[in-house]
Amino acid sequence: MDEYIVSARKYRPMSFDSVVGQQALTTTLKNAVKSGKLAHAYLFCGPRGVGKTTCARIFAKAINCEHPTADGEACNECESCKAFGEGRSYNIFELDAASNNSVENIKSLMEQTRIPPQVGRYKVFIIDEVHMLSTAAFNAFLKTLEEPPAHVIFILATTEKHKILPTILSRCQIYDFERMTVPNIINHLKSVAEKENIQYDEEALNVIAEKADGGMRDALSIFDQAASFSQGNITYQKVIEDLNVLDAENYFNIIDLALENKVSEIMVLLNTIINKGFDGGHLINGLASHVRNVLMAKDAQTLPLLEVSEQLRNRYQQQAQKSPVNFLYTALQIMNRCDVEYRQSSNKRLLVELTLIQVAQITQKDDDVPASGRSPKRLKTLFKNLILKAQQKPTPQVVGSLKRDDNDTARGSNDVGTVSVEVVSSSVKAITETSVERSYAKISSSLPKSVNLGSLSMSFDNLIKTDKKRKQEEEVEITNKDEKEGFSQQDLVVSWRAMCSRMPEKMQALAQRMKNITPTITEYPAILVLADNNIQLKEMRAIKSRIRATLANELHNGQIEVEIRLAKHEEIKPMLTPRESFDKLMQTNQPAKKLVETLGLCLD
Repeated sequence: MDEYIVSARKYRPMSFDSVVGQQALTTTLKNAVKSGKLAHAYLFCGPRGVGKTTCARIFAKAINCEHPTADGEACNECESCKAFGEGRSYNIFELDAASNNSVENIKSLMEQTRIPPQVGRYKVFIIDEVHMLSTAAFNAFLKTLEEPPAHVIFILATTEKHKILPTILSRCQIYDFERMTVPNIINHLKSVAEKENIQYDEEALNVIAEKADGGMRDALSIFDQAASFSQGNITYQKVIEDLNVLDAENYFNIIDLALENKVSEIMVLLNTIINKGFDGGHLINGLASHVRNVLMAKDAQTLPLLEVSEQLRNRYQQQAQKSPVNFLYTALQIMNRCDVEYRQSSNKRLLVELTLIQVAQITQKDDDVPASGRSPKRLKTLFKNLILKAQQKPTPQVVGSLKRDDNDTARGSNDVGTVSVEVVSSSVKAITETSVERSYAKISSSLPKSVNLGSLSMSFDNLIKTDKKRKQEEEVEITNKDEKEGFSQQDLVVSWRAMCSRMPEKMQALAQRMKNITPTITEYPAILVLADNNIQLKEMRAIKSRIRATLANELHNGQIEVEIRLAKHEEIKPMLTPRESFDKLMQTNQPAKKLVETLGLCLD
């Protein structure tokens, strides 16, 4: 039995033409070999598994080839090419910087550069994962990299270009490798499957290509895993089962059900997905990507942006034809908001359920459907229905309904609203001005005394004026605008806590929460206050002018500016117990620790 070799090694490209997805770079390197215009240092950077080290080896072999072809490829027949292929070449060296990242390793490498090549024209040093070198090693490497011997060429490879010193970057020709596209990966997997006599479904290869996330090496590794699991017949269902990937059919079903406003069916489908072990956040992210693809499939210009198989692209186009653009756009906004809130949510499943319910109700026209879960956005619909009911009744019944007994006064405000609406809607057509006045008098006499009809006729202008008046009452002027006395962060904290302690009794709940906040000085005398949540933010902004005036008076500085905003996730600091605060003090303050140990103090 022959020794098994994984596909990523067995089908590793041996020439520039066999490299997948990097045509621009390979063409540039071949032209450099043909023209003989070679730089002394190259830097290959890009994601994992896209061919950086492979291209470095092919390039190194082509540089030392004694008889390169007309298009810049190695001949694979000369002594240099054979030595490289058999692993006995003394002109091409590979160094793993992840495990050889010290100054001593680089010095040893520099000593080897002094020896000229025995066969061929150049000594080529391939340094993989070069970003792992220490700063001292980089500095030791600088001089040789800038002015190496004429027979030396360096090829550096890295996945994290930003970690390399700018002085190193400026001395290299930089080649940025691209991520593999899904069609390129699928085509390469097809060729590998044909060579290995493995049966496959194109949908299954599409799942593997998407799972690889742009890396050909990852795609080949997953391909081997799927081939082993399916015993040489790679089907879509077996790949889904083996990789534990959420089937794309679920996303299509959710959108179809959402377009039909079938909330119950979506909840059942969500429960099935979660019971299979899939995370709700993963579902929302996948569904958002699916909706994005459907949106791209709406227009022929954006159709090439879909990195999927041809069969799946046709399905996206079919669903895009029956999906309104407004529905897709709104659904993306809702799911994006869920993705932002998911990590901070204490009930993640409920958040996912609410998100899917909102998506399912985007196209729902009526907001009074039983058990729809939607609340009316305005009361216009309610009054519209009442008016329509009143218009459907004949005039004699309306007039007769105005003749109520005294017992009607025992009814609630809903009856009052109904009677007034019936009178207004019917009297315009059927009742004279005199009869309207009589009817109004009768109704007014039968209404409870606690009902104030005048309030029902308050206009929006009055509401706006009342709101402005209330805001004006809350504004507090600073009485010491001319004072400019300096203050420190400690002074600010002391004044803040003193202010919280003196807040009115009706605001004690807010005061206790504000005591846990530590305001900071940003650009003197500007003060930043971070709220933990939206409720606290709203409450503090309502008294912002009072906070500013109080702090200005306490700190004797009328130029103070106060900014109140919601704290970001990384800005939220956990509250420490007295014991934790004491332990932290002992770790960070050596004089305090010595005092506690000398006096034998302890925290009960």
